[in-house]
Amino acid sequence: MNARSALGRYGEDLAARRLTEAGMTVLERNWRCGRTGEIDIVARDGDTLVVCEVKTRRTSDYEHPMAAVTPEKAQRLRGLAEHWIHAHGGAPPGGVRIDLVGIVLPDRGAPVVEHARGVA
Repeated sequence: MNARSALGRYGEDLAARRLTEAGMTVLERNWRCGRTGEIDIVARDGDTLVVCEVKTRRTSDYEHPMAAVTPEKAQRLRGLAEHWIHAHGGAPPGGVRIDLVGIVLPDRGAPVVEHARGVA
């Protein structure tokens, strides 16, 4: 595993923990849909399906992780959510929400984990 994938995996572990602490149930991690892409975390929040994008950055990186969901990325996540729903028996009664968990790893100290609900 290279340093970049290790960083991403660590961030996804932190994100899954944060979602669980918030009362959500993590259903899947790193769900792949052929060439369409990957959902970092699929979770359930009550009767709502949550498709969660996770972005992890070091403090020295250029862009803050919460700025990572562009309109194109949001569209791709909506499409992936549709594929996941189709593959898993239909939409939940509470619909679908797309969240973002942004993680900043400082040079010293604890990671900063932010969870934004309904970003797209």
